[in-house]
Amino acid sequence: MGTAVYLIGAGPGDPELITLKGRRCLKLVDCVIYDYLVNRELLDYVQAKAERIYVGKQGGQDYISQAKITALILQRAREGKQVARLKGGDPFIFARGGEEAEALAQAGISFEVIPGISAGSAAPTYAGIPLTHRGYSPTVAFITAHQDPTQEGPPIAWDQLSQRDGTLVFFMGAGSLNEVVQQLTHQGRSLETPIALIRWGTYPKQQVITGTLGSILDHAKNLAPPTIIVVGEVVKLRERLRWFDNRPLFGKTILITRPLEQIEDFKHQLHVLGATVIPFPTLEVLDPSSWAPLDRAIQKIDQYDWVIFTSINSVKHFFIRYFRIHSDIRELKNIKIATIGPATAKAVRTLNISIDTLPMDYRAEGLVESLRGKVLKGTRVLIPRAKIAREVLPQQLHQQGAQVEVVEAYQTGIPKSSYSGWCQILEQQPPHMVVFTSSSTVSNLATIIYPQSLPTSLQHISVACIGPITAKTAETLGLKVSVVPKRYTTAALVDAITTYFCQTQL
Repeated sequence: MGTAVYLIGAGPGDPELITLKGRRCLKLVDCVIYDYLVNRELLDYVQAKAERIYVGKQGGQDYISQAKITALILQRAREGKQVARLKGGDPFIFARGGEEAEALAQAGISFEVIPGISAGSAAPTYAGIPLTHRGYSPTVAFITAHQDPTQEGPPIAWDQLSQRDGTLVFFMGAGSLNEVVQQLTHQGRSLETPIALIRWGTYPKQQVITGTLGSILDHAKNLAPPTIIVVGEVVKLRERLRWFDNRPLFGKTILITRPLEQIEDFKHQLHVLGATVIPFPTLEVLDPSSWAPLDRAIQKIDQYDWVIFTSINSVKHFFIRYFRIHSDIRELKNIKIATIGPATAKAVRTLNISIDTLPMDYRAEGLVESLRGKVLKGTRVLIPRAKIAREVLPQQLHQQGAQVEVVEAYQTGIPKSSYSGWCQILEQQPPHMVVFTSSSTVSNLATIIYPQSLPTSLQHISVACIGPITAKTAETLGLKVSVVPKRYTTAALVDAITTYFCQTQL
């Protein structure tokens, strides 16, 4: 008999802190029952057909009681479903996972507990506070600052906690800060004892307030959950050991409009610098209206002198068809290859094909210049590209006397999901910056938000463009462009965005 229920620790918030085993089990289940403190990105690992049930509790207000949550887990398991009970932090550390496991055991339902990284250790770590340190604290204690008055249980031994020299970590501390301070100081803890309040630990919106037991109440007005409280000398190390919330893009939300399949690397580059990244593709890459023109060009590939690729997508779609027609890459042995930029060149080189021309200026004008003296009168050139694209390259090569054939390798459209998502983003998490990586991403966003204009919709939001052509399109549509890198690559764009925000913070 296989496992019926997985009690999975989702970790403290950063979606990359879930364990490999937890992630693997999420992919297996038929139903996931998840809490308020679970990062919603983890639900992307769950099968599309799986049932998703939210049972979150926020600020002490139960949307559903613990008894009903437990009954729901039992019900779904008895229906024969594999269930993931996804809990913030670790299931067995102040998460009531022990109670749910007891109920499963009593019902004779097989279960497995998958530990998670507790917010009690992760939030201080992301705040630059080591819970133990040979020079400051040899011990650490974890305490729940919130006790249910309707439940019997041992009270917090404040007298014993106050006499400890080690670190104290209080869970669910937002509503109990006054009591923590009063009890510790009443029992003898010095008013000079350092204290840190960590809200939304490990998230890009993490907030940290530090002080002493004597001053913290003046610094922390209207403290809201979720908050971890750390008390002890180790808090003094934060200013030296901060590594997470002092990154250059920390606290900045950046929206990326490029196609979904091209977002991940760009997203990662921004994320490691501290940014919250919202993928909002305004462009999707589709197959051409007909493969026939491209197939005919590939069938007579030996008749061309040059093949010019102007995007990663042109490389991808060209070679999908090429290997349907030719089994050997050596059919290209006498043909020279040009690419518009380093990312496109990299896509070609992964096929062990050499690049003959790569311009210094990564746009059509630069590519034309790099081919001057190489593409002569009578030179036969094939350009597989998008259905709609700028005509600069074929026109200028034709003026040089080349025999240019342009074939449709792919076409682009607007993702249907984007039409319904824009207003929700602006309401829930308005970005500090919108990034455009092609003219189409700009014009497509204008189509998505119509009849509202881009300047109105992006008011008070900075705009970054990967290059001057994209920037010109944005400006034509009424936008003020704040960032254009000198080199038209995503790496250079990330550097330019970082510089922009660092300068605006001065």
